[in-house]
Parts: sequence; structure tokens; C-alpha cells
Amino acid sequence: MRYLLQRIAFYIFTAWAAITVNFLIAHLIPGDPVLALIGRFQGQISTQALHSLYVLFGLDKHTSLWSQYWQYWDNLLHGDFGLSFLYFPTPVSSILKQSLPWTIALIGFTTCVSFTIGTLIGAAAGWRRGTWLDSLLPATTFLSSVPYFWLGLISISLFAGPGGLFPTSGGYDPGLVPHYDSTFITSAIVHSILPATTIVISSVSGWLLSMRNMVVTVSAEDYITVAHAKGLSGRRVMWSYAARNALLPNVSGFALALGFIVSGTLLVEIVFSYPGIGYQLLQAVGANDYPLMQGVFLVITLSVLAANLLADIAYLLLDPRTRREA
Repeated sequence: MRYLLQRIAFYIFTAWAAITVNFLIAHLIPGDPVLALIGRFQGQISTQALHSLYVLFGLDKHTSLWSQYWQYWDNLLHGDFGLSFLYFPTPVSSILKQSLPWTIALIGFTTCVSFTIGTLIGAAAGWRRGTWLDSLLPATTFLSSVPYFWLGLISISLFAGPGGLFPTSGGYDPGLVPHYDSTFITSAIVHSILPATTIVISSVSGWLLSMRNMVVTVSAEDYITVAHAKGLSGRRVMWSYAARNALLPNVSGFALALGFIVSGTLLVEIVFSYPGIGYQLLQAVGANDYPLMQGVFLVITLSVLAANLLADIAYLLLDPRTRREA
């Protein structure tokens, strides 16, 4: 229990540090985003409203940095991430609510699928090393070395476009309104097939190789020999003893992968113009939209910290040695 409390305290401190750095981003980056906003609207916003805009975006030069910091915390606790410069006057929280489901659905599903496939095949390949399963390793290694965006471009040229099986971009057909009905859901699934397949093909190899190597390592341990000596079936020894202990490094990697789900696979979302949070981050960087960048960075950071905490809890459940140390 002490171990878990120590980890929670560590993550709370890290979250505070990340939020503080996130606050300082808008004050340290060169340039004046408010003047850039006025220039973008070209006369639609009066320069007489200049001071009001500085106050609105929390950049008032007449207010101390310390007061702005506490105001930033107060806004965060109320779920207020500010207003987007790019989509002014849309709140950043609204943009995140629209983009997060797309990224979580695509990247979350593909991460779970690639982890499951890679772990299962890797465990079997490590336990039955030297069989035909090992012939999969060169192919998967080659595919994993191909960048996401390059594989995405190849898939678009082969399977999308005029006369192709799949659409080239977007998250759903033009003219549809996002809604939970069969027409929209079918369109969203069709649009996600190519990017999802690209991600799975590129990422499954890492899980496969990691699991195979760990199974090969633990197969030489004494407890595996003892399990065989007890007369247990090979399948039970493989899954209950070898695979369970070999799974620990993959669990840690899976937790980190879950944390990075919200950031999306940025290049894949760019190639397919998929309306996820990674694509929104690209738009925010291009437009110097500091509030949107801050919101995206904060969500990514907190997600990674939460995923690491879940990994620590998983270690406590899977590894008895960790429980004894706790």
C-alpha cells in the first residue's frame, strides 16, 4: 500500500509540474497571439477591444504573472481551457470534446488489437521457437520499419481514390451530421478502415518481438522446469507460467501506448485528414493557437500519467514480488 501511495504522490507532483509548464508556454513563446488574432480577422475585431482580448485570454500585462497563474488553475478546475484563436470564439473544451472521440475510437481500438495480436502470436512463437511461426518475424519487422505515413500513402494509392474501395480522407461522408445512427456509424467505420489497418500493421511487430523474446527468456527459468516436472500440460505451462511472467514488460508498454492514444498517431491523421486530436494539434501549431495547444498538451500529459498509474496497479496485481515490496 505504501508503494502505491508513493506512486500516486509522484504522479500528483508530476501533474502539477506539467500544468505549471503548460501555463508558462503562452508567456514564453515569442510573438503576440492577440495581435495575430486581430490581423487574421482583418478589421472584424476593433483594436479598441485590444485590452479586453488580453484579459479574455489571460495575457493581461497589467496583471501579475502570479495572479494569472492562480486564475489559470481556477479555470482548469472549472473545465475552462480558454478560447481558441483559430476557431474564435469557440472554447477549446468544445474542440477537444469533438476531436477526442475520433482519436480514442481509432487509436484506442487499433492499439488494443495490435497489442492482443502481437502478444498472442509472440507468446506462441517464443514457446515454439524454431517452428514456422518464426518465419513471421522478418515480415513483421520489415513492416514495422515502414513509417506510418508512408504506409498510409501506399494504402491510399492502392485502395482509395476514384474507383477505389475506400475513401481517401475525412472521418465520414460529406453532408452527414455526426449522430449515432446506422448511416453515420457505417460511414465512420468505412473511413477508419484504412488508417486503422495502417496502424495495426505498423505496430503489431513491436508487441510480437517483445513478447517472443521475453517468453524465450523465461522458458529457461527454474519454475518452468518445476511446472513441467509436476506433469502440467504444455499449454497450461505456456499460458499460466511463461506467458504470464513474460507479459509484464508488455503491460508497461501497453499502458504507455494507452496514454498516448489521445495524442493520436499524428502523421496518420494528417495523411488521412482524420478529424482527431492529433490533426487539431497540427492546425493549432500552424495558426499559433496557444490555448488549443495548451489544451491538447495538458490532455496528453494527464493521460500519460494516468496510464502509468494504471501500469503500476497492473504490476501490483500481476507480480507478487511487487506486492511484497509494497
